[in-house]
Amino acid sequence: MTDLLNRRLQQLSQPQHLALLGQGLRGIERETLRVDAQGHLARTPHPPALGSALTNELITTDYSEALLEFITPAMPDIADALQRLDEIHRFAYAKLEGEFLWNASMPCVLPPEDEIPIAWYGNSHIGMLKHVYRRGLALRYGRTMQCIAGIHYNFSLSEDLWEVLREGDDSVDLSLSRRDYQSERYIALIRNFRRYSWLLMYLFGASPAVATNFLRGRPHQLETLSEDTLYLPYGTSLRMSDLGYQNHAQANITPHYNNLPAYIRSLSHAVSEPYPPYEAIGTKRDGQWVQINTNILQIENEFYSSIRPKRVINSGERPVQALSARGVQYVEVRCMDIDPFNPLGIGLEAARFLDVFLHFLALESSCLTSDEEGAENRANFLATVKEGRRPGLQLHFKGASIGLKAWGEQLLDRMAPVADLLDRQRGGSQHRDSLQAQRAKLADPDSTPSARVLREIRASGNSFADYTLASSQRQAAELMARPLPAATTADFVAIAQASLDAQRAIERTQEGDFDTFVAAYRASTLGNIAI
Repeated sequence: MTDLLNRRLQQLSQPQHLALLGQGLRGIERETLRVDAQGHLARTPHPPALGSALTNELITTDYSEALLEFITPAMPDIADALQRLDEIHRFAYAKLEGEFLWNASMPCVLPPEDEIPIAWYGNSHIGMLKHVYRRGLALRYGRTMQCIAGIHYNFSLSEDLWEVLREGDDSVDLSLSRRDYQSERYIALIRNFRRYSWLLMYLFGASPAVATNFLRGRPHQLETLSEDTLYLPYGTSLRMSDLGYQNHAQANITPHYNNLPAYIRSLSHAVSEPYPPYEAIGTKRDGQWVQINTNILQIENEFYSSIRPKRVINSGERPVQALSARGVQYVEVRCMDIDPFNPLGIGLEAARFLDVFLHFLALESSCLTSDEEGAENRANFLATVKEGRRPGLQLHFKGASIGLKAWGEQLLDRMAPVADLLDRQRGGSQHRDSLQAQRAKLADPDSTPSARVLREIRASGNSFADYTLASSQRQAAELMARPLPAATTADFVAIAQASLDAQRAIERTQEGDFDTFVAAYRASTLGNIAI
């Protein structure tokens, strides 16, 4: 433990500050494919009983019409967010009418590329903008990639906690505003995340195998498990490997994480700089919009990253404008695989560890980074997702070789005082217990989720698709065996109906044509649009 981490933990352990640790917010966004009873991608529209995908804040769709996204409110205790996620799942299953939620990050056996449905949001201008954005994603990355699912974990610390740290930080000029100090610390958290996020891939990666047709005949280095399944014997997360999003345009984006303005400049350039291959395609084909623009990124959120600095946007703002105006409010962790052993895709033990991990990253020292370190970080991450369970796997830190197991144990040791303090604030031992569970995975690679998944697939006849369908159906039965109380169901029904009414109101009252709407969006003169 560094002196800085120790000082900050001592500072926050003071009685007048300890409660601040319980005042940050946590939220989960969980993606999951709808499939039919045979494990085929659902071709049905988004179920109206779940409300409007455009306006329901709890249940929407991601890139594909068949890719549901469940969103919890941000809450101080992640256990409460998980309880809400559980309720969303139980409500959804009551309305799916024979369909199932595919509980894995890598998709089921997919239909031909052009038969994968792109998410639809109705006929309003804003709904069409969301749809056209996804047409652009299909054009740029392929529809198959739109069927990958994951867990996004939103995390913030109390603004008052940041102020306590600012006042106790001897190295900081106190003329630095609270907002700018908070932003600097979140960016420092992100630098540490990029250094150490390989550990999450080892501990929680759960996608070592994939259906053969996911590759669509592309060259690969996977091994054959069976006629319908490819895998990597020591892999942890094919979802986060270079089998996922591959795009030469994004390869040219190199955000700098040494300060917020540099990060903003990188993304601002990407959303405004034309990319010749996209210019050759244009924004329309046969009079139909196929992408919002021909720039490297259509919007900031198209940039694929394992973590993002975020800020809730106001009317008339783009994400980078909100960050520039008011700084970083929270971070979104995007690299977590679906946990196929939990019907919600994530469990409380993993969430408690994420809280320990992210608090550690926020409180630990974080030196500025360089292009060389960035390359080292990416190499460590990629080695872990492809070979994380390989005996004796070596990673690199500041140019020196270090074993994955030894480095992981060092990091867990450094996190232990953080877990202790979080348990002291909350009561109980859940954070320390979560840390101990991860130590067991480092001691025994066969206990990791990726190893367990491979064992289950082999026991199911070496078919990833057959195993995942059977597992998803069992978990569906478990959820449906616990119907929601009538009052809770009524609340969800009311939320769904209100969202349908809201969509109809938008479609009824909009003015102008879609081309003008897109032009206004490009000029950032529209209201709050999350697409």
